[in-house]
Amino acid sequence: MEVSRKRPQEYYEEKRADGGDGKSRSVIKPEALPGSVGPSSLLIINKAGGLIYNRKFTAGLNDLSSNDLLIMAGTFHGVHEISRSIAPAPALSHPSTTTTAGTTIQQNPTTLRASGIEVLESANFRLQCFQTLTRTKFLLLTEPQQPNVDTILRRIYELYADFVMKNPFQTLEMPIRCEKFDRAVDGFVRVRG
Repeated sequence: MEVSRKRPQEYYEEKRADGGDGKSRSVIKPEALPGSVGPSSLLIINKAGGLIYNRKFTAGLNDLSSNDLLIMAGTFHGVHEISRSIAPAPALSHPSTTTTAGTTIQQNPTTLRASGIEVLESANFRLQCFQTLTRTKFLLLTEPQQPNVDTILRRIYELYADFVMKNPFQTLEMPIRCEKFDRAVDGFVRVRG
């Protein structure tokens, strides 16, 4: 089965009609556009660079084998960490101090680090990364014109915290096998897309 590579604006047909400005448009609903609305895929990478979750939502991109997905996750993790380490640290005019109950705490300027690659964009797709404080990375593949990708990623992170992290049978840094999380993410993406 071949997927059409038309741009969304090419799915609108113009028809001549009597009256008015002489034009009316017939619009095909967004659900009929193959792979053009909403996220295409979600990847979750642990802090060691291992792929712990993969979910495909639409058929917009080429199918990748599980080996290709593992390579992509590890490669992105490596490039993300390198970009994070080579970025210059923010300059502080003076070290910040905090005084609490008579104790002065001086913040270490080396703890302020760059966040690494956040967006990788091409003509055909956009890869957005959201890194948590525990250095777990959420990668979302979308079309380049997809709005509010950071909001979508933050909501998926909330679902992750609610369904995966609160699951007593889930082991940290291991592949995610949680049907409630799968259903919640699918439902959110379906409603959002």
